[in-house]
Formats: sequence, C-alpha cells, structure tokens
Amino acid sequence: MTAATATTASAASAQGQDSTTDVRLISFNDLHGNLEPPSGSSGRVTLPDGSSVDAGGAAYLSSHVQRLRAEARNSVVLSTGDSIGASPVVSALFHDEPTVEFLNSLGVKASVVGNHEFDEGLQELRRMQFGGCHPTDGCQFRESFRGAKFPFLGSNVYRTSGAPALLPFSVEFSGGVPIGVIGATLKDLPTVVTPEAIKGLKFGDEVEAIDRTANMLDAIGIKAQVVLLHQGDNTEGGGPDDCRVTPGPASQIAAKASPKVDAIFTGHSHQQYNCTIADPAGNPRTVIQGASFGRLLSVLDLKINRKTRDVVRAATKAHNEIVTRDVTPDPAVTKLVDEAKAKAAPIANRQVGTITADLLRAGAPSGESPLGDVIADAQLEATASNNAQIAITNPGGVRADLTHASSPAGEGDGVVTYGEAFTVQPFANVMQTITLTGANLKAVLEQQFQPSGTRVLQISKTLKYSYSASAPIGSKVSAITVDGTAVDPNGSYRVSVNNFLASGGDGFTEFTKGTDLAGGPVDLDALIAYLGAHPAVSPPPADRVTLLP
Repeated sequence: MTAATATTASAASAQGQDSTTDVRLISFNDLHGNLEPPSGSSGRVTLPDGSSVDAGGAAYLSSHVQRLRAEARNSVVLSTGDSIGASPVVSALFHDEPTVEFLNSLGVKASVVGNHEFDEGLQELRRMQFGGCHPTDGCQFRESFRGAKFPFLGSNVYRTSGAPALLPFSVEFSGGVPIGVIGATLKDLPTVVTPEAIKGLKFGDEVEAIDRTANMLDAIGIKAQVVLLHQGDNTEGGGPDDCRVTPGPASQIAAKASPKVDAIFTGHSHQQYNCTIADPAGNPRTVIQGASFGRLLSVLDLKINRKTRDVVRAATKAHNEIVTRDVTPDPAVTKLVDEAKAKAAPIANRQVGTITADLLRAGAPSGESPLGDVIADAQLEATASNNAQIAITNPGGVRADLTHASSPAGEGDGVVTYGEAFTVQPFANVMQTITLTGANLKAVLEQQFQPSGTRVLQISKTLKYSYSASAPIGSKVSAITVDGTAVDPNGSYRVSVNNFLASGGDGFTEFTKGTDLAGGPVDLDALIAYLGAHPAVSPPPADRVTLLP
C-alpha cells in the first residue's frame, strides 16, 4: 500500500483530450445524522502537522458540495453508508427523516447500506427508501415523508432464502458515459447490530459480491465501476490524505476485489486516509475514506475513455476535502436544520444534570474512559433491583463527549441537556442483568483482545482488573476483583449489560452464556436518572483497568 499520488498530466494527454470525458465523484461516509456542526473532538479534523481544525455541519457540507460540483462539468454525489442511525437528537427524534431530506437536497444518487441503516430493522429502512409515516409515531417532522430519492445498495445483503434483499448496484450517467456504482456492506454486520434488527437477512462475503456484480455490469457494457464499501481500516495518524493505515478488512478487500472496479470508497471505521492499493491485476486503485460526521468529502476525479467507456486508471486523482466552517452556509439547508432544531427543542433543551468538567469518551492508555466509567456506573445503579454487582458497556455505544461548555439552551457551563445525553447514548438499547460465572467473566474480558484489534469494555467502579499488552491473546487478563474481592472462577456474579452485548454483539459471545436474565431500563434513561441523582458529576479516577507491560 502506498500513499495516493497525483498523476502526471502526460498520462491524461496520452489518451487525447477529445477521447476522454471528466467525471468527479463526491462521497461522504458515516454522517450519522449530524445536521448541526459536531462538537468536541468529533467536530475536528487532524491536519498533517498534528494540529486540527473545526469541520462539519450540514449547511457547510452542502456549500462545499456545491463548490466542488461547480468546479467540474460532470459530477455525482454518493454516500458510503451510515448516513442515518446513531444520530443526534435533532434528527433521531424524527427517525432521521430530516437527514434523508438533507441527502435529497444534496442530490445524492446512491448510498450503500451501513450497519446503522438497520438500527430499526429492514421495514424501517424500506420506509426510509419509499416514504410514509412511522407506524408507531406517525409523521412528526412534517405532515408527510416522501423517502429517499436515491437507492440504498447492498450487493451482499440477502434474504435467508438466498434471494437479494437490496439492489446490488445503480448506474449513473455523467459526462455521457455510464458509471456502475456497487454497494457492499461489512459481512460481519450481524456482530454489530441486534439480532432482531436483521431477522430474515444474511450478509455474504464482500469480495464475492463485488466480483459477481462487477462481472454483471461488465456483461451489459458498464466498464467504469466504483464500489461504495461500508468497511474500513484504522490509521496510525496523519492528515486527511495520508495513508498511514493499519492494514485491515478494507485493504484486504481492495487487494482481492475484481480489477474491473476502478476505485473504492470506504467507511465504517470513521478514519481519514487516501491510498492506492494494487488490484489483482497489479494496477493501482484508489481506496479512500473521509472520517465521519460530515467533516470530510472524498473527491475522486476520473477520466473515462469515450470509446471504451472505461476509466483511464493512471489519470485518476483523489483527495479528501475538509468541510471547513469558513464558508457561507447553504441557506436552504440552514432553514431545514433550524426547523428540526425548533421542533426538537422542547425535548432536546431540557436540563437533565450537571458536570464539573468534560466527560470524554476517549480512553486512557488502558482504554478506560471517563465517560465510559460514568455510563457503566449509571447502568449499575439503574439495575440495582436486579441485584447487579457489575455493569459493563461497549465503547461503540458511547457516541460523543459530554462537554462542560455552555449548552445549546444557554443554561450555563456544566449543564447537560437531554439532547446532549441522547447524542451520547442514541441506540435505545435495553439493559439486561445476567448471571455469569467467574470463569465466564474472565473469558469476557479476554475477548476484548482479538487479532483484528482491541475493544476495551467500559466497566463500573465495582470491577477492577489488569491486563498485559505483551501477553498472548487469551492470557492477557489478571487480578480481577469485584468490590475488592478476587473473582472466584466457580462463583456467580450478576452482570448488567445492554441487549446488544447480551446477544454477543461486537464479538463478545461469552455474554450469551449468561443465565437468569432480568430486564432493566433503556440505557439512555439509566444515564439521565444517574445525572439527575448526582449533581455536578466529575470525571472518575482512571483506576479500574491497569495496563501492564
């Protein structure tokens, strides 16, 4: 893998200016309904020198898209998934209808499904596609909802019968040539959503689906092809166009997928990178991702041969454009966002608690985070009637920081509003208390460390342990205590988790061995109750997880 490089002008001129047409593809990924400019670390983009700049916000995103389109005679706007789901309250209160309206206004032509498009199940995804009022809540944002003007794609999404559940591709005509847009989501999607959300569906291998669809497009004469892949790699730092990635699933897929595919937009991992990876035929191919929350736009400039209708691969140019906030925001989008804010305000601006300092979701070197600690303590307190001794939550369920800055409602520093708490815990996961043995608990903690990466669970103050970074996988965890007493492998412990973890989500399959299940409140309600019962919450000391050499 090498850093993407600008192509020399001679490569393009060799084809002859009259024999090619220029097309600009513009994509974003993992918007998650962030119509307002995201705050804290979620609203900044890291630059090559390590500094950062504020970025994102739907009205600014729209202005940047309009400028990028004006610079190119032919352009197509795309989404690489998770545009909806896990959204802030101004979108989520209305089941993300305002976000779909925003995507329509942007002129999005196609989107792959991400895992969060399935948060409310296939039927709700179909409502997002075709419109209509919510079956329970009705139409709360506007009198009617028309749905998306673009297709949701998923070439590797099937019914359990094997029949396709979604369109595998779309064809967009731009510059007088057809461009095949293939959508593929992560095959491991069932591990990151609740089983009920994808009941009746299965998810196949990404490369197999991409290859099959690429061959199908080629057979009907569609030679220019791009993939919207909702899967990504992690980075080791750098700016928006660096390629210091830790090779992961996206790069593995990109190295194997059909040479007929000319470029791959990626998502899911919320990282920024701009790379080239050789396809199976040895030809360089752009692989790019634009962070998340509307902070970057991934821009791909293609030259397509008019005669062969294929991409002149050597002339491809790619970059990630920062959605800066120093441009005039789009007035029409500003009006849409203001409408959503005004309608959500009576609920979103209600004060639910106070904090004395920022509660951040970013972890210490051990992986323990201040906000994760508070959420786990809140879940333990909310399930006390189930005789819970421990609470454990997944880091992916903590979606934003709680900052000490003035709230949108203007009540003053340290105020936490319902909307801010909702942004932190937007999934409406239900708390469940189960009984695990001490051996089960040890196995759960060992499952944090996998060859594919580390996911450190956030734990209540009653649980403490150490782990060794250098020890082999499966033998990293030691010194586990509950309320100061060493865990007995044969003992029984009441553990509270959300229903996502209880069903084995994020690969924590050991939780499925739990017994004596008792239900609890929604995770957001647990957090709100805790904030209400404990005014002036401070960041807890990071003493629950000890990192050893």
